[in-house]
Parts: sequence; structure tokens; C-alpha cells
Amino acid sequence: MTLSFDLTTEGARDALRARAAPAENPSLIGLTRAELGAALVESGIVPERQARMRAQQLWHWMYVRGVSDFAGMFNISKDLRAELGKHFTVARPEIVEEQISSDGTRKWLFRFPPRGAGRPVEIETVYIPEEGRGTLCISSQVGCTLTCSFCHTGTQKLVRNLTAEEILAQLLTARDRLGDFPDRDTPDGAVVPAEGRKVSNIVMMGMGEPLYNFEAVKKALLIASDGDGLSLSKRRITLSTSGVVPEIFRTGDEIGVMLAISLHATNDDLRDLLVPINKKYPLKELIAACRAYPGLSNARRITFEYVMLKDVNDSIEDAKGLIKLLKGIPAKINLIPFNPWPGTNYQCSDWETIEKFADYINNAGYASPIRTPRGRDILAACGQLKSESERMRKVDRLALEAMMIAGHGEA
Repeated sequence: MTLSFDLTTEGARDALRARAAPAENPSLIGLTRAELGAALVESGIVPERQARMRAQQLWHWMYVRGVSDFAGMFNISKDLRAELGKHFTVARPEIVEEQISSDGTRKWLFRFPPRGAGRPVEIETVYIPEEGRGTLCISSQVGCTLTCSFCHTGTQKLVRNLTAEEILAQLLTARDRLGDFPDRDTPDGAVVPAEGRKVSNIVMMGMGEPLYNFEAVKKALLIASDGDGLSLSKRRITLSTSGVVPEIFRTGDEIGVMLAISLHATNDDLRDLLVPINKKYPLKELIAACRAYPGLSNARRITFEYVMLKDVNDSIEDAKGLIKLLKGIPAKINLIPFNPWPGTNYQCSDWETIEKFADYINNAGYASPIRTPRGRDILAACGQLKSESERMRKVDRLALEAMMIAGHGEA
């Protein structure tokens, strides 16, 4: 049974309103330690000699303890907390809606300030609980410029890039809602890993192309992987790109996280259609950039994502082409059953076809897991994220669910 919490109603938002950031106060979230210290000094509330110490205090409260109100920072004097509150905020963004899938997947619709967009903007973030880990799928842009023909997000035009603060806010809020900070309780009935952190992995696979927002994504991921804060291992952070070749080496060199390539085709003619950025950076250039990725090894493989589209890219000849294309690259190939969305002309490959494709890849020596569709009933699955005015009406959602049950035996 799918649950949906509409947090636009006054009563439901009372508990969250205190966390919403005042528009006039800049946030300290997303600043580096040096920037944090400089902001405190420039505001006139902390002398320069104390800046480093105060910045470290705030860093601990924001990223280790998960505090979203200066009032909860108990080792800072009451007067200084009051001054911090007058100048800055560490509050969370507004949650418009929270949906919980029948399989435990959660999707949040966040609202952020306009910041040049003319009106407030909305993005979606998805949490996927699995045995032994919990993965958070984070957005990097409002909308997308890439218009990949099989992707719902690509039908929403780019509105603006997200800031480092807004990227991190998705992670912080998810950890809030799941009870993943110290001394926080997990909500009753929540599906989370039995042991360890509730959010153990993050993937930059939500709305947008991360490498078209490189500096903000870099800043956010370096804070997320900082050992004295959120402390996520870079081995548990994966950035997915559709193939922005000039930024691929920089990703490995300057951020050092795991890389995923949204591939989906083994020849330029088909990839030009499915992933139009291929016209700018064709497969030869993309694969060369992958071979040169810093730190590439069998222990740090590149993940190649391949959506299975019926009668488009799912033949054994396509599988042979995939093996030939990736020869010599330490790689894992994720096969993604196509997730339908309103208005699409594509269909998911038959399950038997997907299994044969996977068997061929596995027999060639590549790990080739078939990604289990998650959160389809709340449009939270891969390629389904989209925000604002084109969210589905209830009647359309029910019709889609009926179609999926008939076609796949699952919602």
C-alpha cells in the first residue's frame, strides 16, 4: 500500500515549519570550514582569533549531530547562539510532500527559494532501503538540459542549478526523517537497514546532470565525505554522468568518488537518439575518458548503466557490442528495466530477454546485476523523477499502476 503525506496542509507542516530557513538569513550549510570561519568574522559576531574554533564547533553540530537550530548547540553560549540566529540559519528546506512506496522506498518533494528562477523551485529526492544498506538518490539541478528520450526528468526544462547547500540539505533532511543522526529515533514502520547507518550510500543520479553543476556538486560531496562530519566513504558515493567528457577526469582527480556512466547504447547512431549529448561527446571520446579515470582498478570499477528498451537496445548483438566497447575497462554493467512514465513511447524489455542479455554479459566476465525496480508506484524509480507542474494527477497515477500490474506483475 502506497502512503503519501501532503505536507502542504497547515497542520502537517507545523512540525516542520520551525526548520524552514528564513529567506533573509544566509545558510551556513554548504560552506567549507574556511568559508564558515570567514562568514562568522565578516558578520562581526566572532573575532578572527576564534574563527577556526567556532567554525569547528558549528561543523560538528551541523554534520555530526544533525542540529538544525542554533538553540540546540549547547556548548556555545546563549548570547552567541542568539547572535548566530540573527545573522544565519542552519534550518532544513521546506518539504512539500513525502511519499512512501509499498516496497519502503521514500520520495521527498523539496521546495527551495527562487535564487534567480523567478519563483520557488521544487526537486525530488529518493531513499531506497535494501538489505545491509540504504541508498539516497540526490538531485543536482532543477530540471535537466539533456533531453534523454527515455527519461521523464529530461522532459522538464532546466530551471537552475542547485547550490552546495541545497544538495547537502537533501542528505541532511533524509537523515532527519529516518532517525539517522545520534539520539534520533527511526520513525515507526520505516523500512531501513537492520544495522548501521540508515543512509549508507549516496548516488548523484536524481534530477539533472551533476557535471553541468560541477563546482557545487564537488563542494557538497567533499563535505559529505569529510571524516570529521557526515563521514561517508568515497567508495559509497557514486556520481552518474551522461557523458560530460571534459569533467570526467576532474571528477576522479578533485572529488575521488565512484563513477557511473549513463550509457544505454553501443553505437553512436542509437546513442545520439537516446542520449543526445553523445552528438557533442561521442562514444570514442567518452570511453577514452573512462579509461583515463583516476584510480580506476578492479577495486574501483566504473559502473555502466544500461536501460533495457524493448526492441531498441536489448538484442544479443547489442550485448556483444557492449562487451567489445568496454573491453579492458574494469567495469560493472547495471541493467535497468525501463520504468514507464506518462507519455513515453518506450516499453520495457521482456524479462526473459533481460535475463538472456545479463547471462551473456556475465559469461563474458562482467558483473551484470539486473536492478530491481523500486518505488515505481510513487514514480520514484530510475528515470521517473520530475517536479512541479507536471506531477501526475491521481487518476493518471492509478492508470499507470494498473498498466504496470498488468505488464509486469508488480506495482
